[in-house]
Amino acid sequence: MGTGPRSAGRMRAPGSRRICCLSIAAIAWGAVMQVEVDAWTYHYSDQGDYTWEQARNYCRTFFTDLVAIQNQEEIQHLNQSLPFHGRYYWIGIRKLGGTWTWVGTKKVLTKEAENWAAGEPNNRRSNQDCVEIYIKRQQESGKWNDEPCSRRKKALCYRASCQPFSCSQQGECVETIGSYRCECYPGFHGPECEDVVQCAKLQPEGVHMNCSHPFGDFSYNSTCVFQCQEGFQQEGVSRLQCLASQQWSAETPICTAITCPVLSAPDQGKLNCSHLHGDFAFGSTCDFSCQVGFELKGTESLECMATGTWTGNPPQCEAITCPVLSAPDQGDLNCSHLHGDFAFGSTCDFSCQVGFELKGTESLECMATGTWTGNPPHCEAVACPVLSAPDQGKLNCSHFHGDFAFGSMCDFSCQVGFELKGTESLECMATGTWSGDAPHCEAITCPVLSAPDQGELNCSHLHGDFAFGSTCDFSCQVGFELKGTESLECMATGTWTGDAPHCEAITCPLLSAPDQGDLNCSHLHGDFAFGSTCDFSCQVGFLLVGSETRECTATGTWTGDAPHCEAVACPVLSAPDQAEMNCSHLHGDFAFGSMCDFSCQVGFELVGSETRECTAPGTWSGDAPHCRAISCPELDAPSRGELNCSHQHGNFTYNSLCTFSCQEGSVRMGAEVLQCAATGNWTRQPPVCAEDHAPFLKQVLAYSSGTALAVAGIVLSGTLIALLAKRLSTREEKKQLLNSTSDLGSPGIFTNAAYDANFSAWS
Repeated sequence: MGTGPRSAGRMRAPGSRRICCLSIAAIAWGAVMQVEVDAWTYHYSDQGDYTWEQARNYCRTFFTDLVAIQNQEEIQHLNQSLPFHGRYYWIGIRKLGGTWTWVGTKKVLTKEAENWAAGEPNNRRSNQDCVEIYIKRQQESGKWNDEPCSRRKKALCYRASCQPFSCSQQGECVETIGSYRCECYPGFHGPECEDVVQCAKLQPEGVHMNCSHPFGDFSYNSTCVFQCQEGFQQEGVSRLQCLASQQWSAETPICTAITCPVLSAPDQGKLNCSHLHGDFAFGSTCDFSCQVGFELKGTESLECMATGTWTGNPPQCEAITCPVLSAPDQGDLNCSHLHGDFAFGSTCDFSCQVGFELKGTESLECMATGTWTGNPPHCEAVACPVLSAPDQGKLNCSHFHGDFAFGSMCDFSCQVGFELKGTESLECMATGTWSGDAPHCEAITCPVLSAPDQGELNCSHLHGDFAFGSTCDFSCQVGFELKGTESLECMATGTWTGDAPHCEAITCPLLSAPDQGDLNCSHLHGDFAFGSTCDFSCQVGFLLVGSETRECTATGTWTGDAPHCEAVACPVLSAPDQAEMNCSHLHGDFAFGSMCDFSCQVGFELVGSETRECTAPGTWSGDAPHCRAISCPELDAPSRGELNCSHQHGNFTYNSLCTFSCQEGSVRMGAEVLQCAATGNWTRQPPVCAEDHAPFLKQVLAYSSGTALAVAGIVLSGTLIALLAKRLSTREEKKQLLNSTSDLGSPGIFTNAAYDANFSAWS
């Protein structure tokens, strides 16, 4: 599992243990020498545990780095030498950018170098980006596991054997247990990579060579650059390098003379050349000349330069030219050229287009002097008769070839309010006649208008019925108003100055149904327009206040005032004695729809309706309620005793108080005072008066009132009650005793079902 070279070690860390230390000997070429090297050693923290980042900082501060495992032998050595630790040890591999990487060398973990435990890495709880090694684990000892980097474990460090000068700085120093080995870079060999590869010595001919030798003459990475003299080109690469294979990167180049493109004699001309280094090569010169009747265009002599180009472009021989001729206006030119356009020997024939006639010589020829045999001719247009403007109109002509001549165009137009009858435009043709007859002007008409519904029309016509200049006035009958323009005029476009107006009935403001009411309307001339009538009504529970019917008048206003609906009112309610009332009002206090809820205070009950509603007739639903005090069962004086009660709200009702007393010779068993509660029950069971012939019972029952009675009820056990009962003379007295003890807080001991059984046992 390769990790790359490791750096030299540092000071000893506090709280660390050293588990291995070795030394090695190195052999140099040609002689044997002993080199003492600090051995590669392992260290671990024996005080405290660290997160992965803390562990790495610890190792880099005092040693080299976290351990980078290289092979199975190293794993076995660590597993045997390190002590067992329940949280295991951090090593120097971590997930960086989603890839497991040796942090010391930044090298990616290869598949063949993996040493994961079964099912790992699983990233089970996510963010398990750091790696621990199982040391002396019962299962899969020495294997790896991915863990969250925040966990705390022992730091497993190493101190490197490799030094900056190891492997002659020409190879990679690879750590081994107690030593290191050199993996030489390409081009170097030897135990310490001290030897360099040699290539064959170069000795080129006719080529300039410049070499650099970083590791010795013509050795690995020696570079030689080649250059040819001006005018010569190199065949082959210009730079060679000595490779690690002891071969040069290419063959030695050679120099040859640079050639220029081959030249040939121009048409109607001659070529004469001299060559120094080969045909049309560097240094060659060529002279040009032309035949009689032609002239040279370009440089007379060219030379092949070192760039492989001639000193100029090859010249040409061109025939002597005459001035360029062009076709006459409205005419054509037809030429034949023997030696180029309008050159010596060219002939040109002239002609005119249709509607034109030629004035001058029909044919010319270019002579050797560079002049034509005569002057160029021209074309003149054929003429048509003169035209004049029509009545009520205008004439506008454009003359291309003279007044009223062939090609002249004459446009006719009429004054505003008139339209042209006939051809709008005439053209003078090649025959000397116009393309048609002259047109005339007539007045423009507009669409016929009619009086609007409920209205009248009054028109005046200047140039005929409903023609240009006619004006029409509109009006409406009483009760209607004009919508649109009151007066229209027929324009020159044959349209009126606006749309025809219409008469609409005068409208009144829109009406709406009153709140809690309805609106019913009839419309004669449109919604809420003149003549519309509207009837108003109210919903159940509401009364109409105002006019029942309104009518839209000719002035655009309604008769009467706007009515409204008011809710029917019920008599005002008030809460009964000792009761509460809560009301909600939809349409006003105690009006239609109002709801009132009634409730009584504690100790009282409601008699009558709990909720009352104000109905449409103005009366309340239900009966008026009242509050009545809650009653408790009536009490009787005990045998051989007396009863004295006070009543606030009626006999034996809520808050009534009743006091019990016994006659002389009797003893009260139970509470002295009872009160009627809001639940309709008395606060205690009524007491009894027992015959006074049990002194011991007097001592106990002396505590029958106050706090002592409660204490006595808690202390008395079943046996004590039995002893008391045996001293009572009658069954009734025993039963009363049981009831009184039940008031003392022992209801679970003396149930009614157990009276008879206990009574028999006590007898």
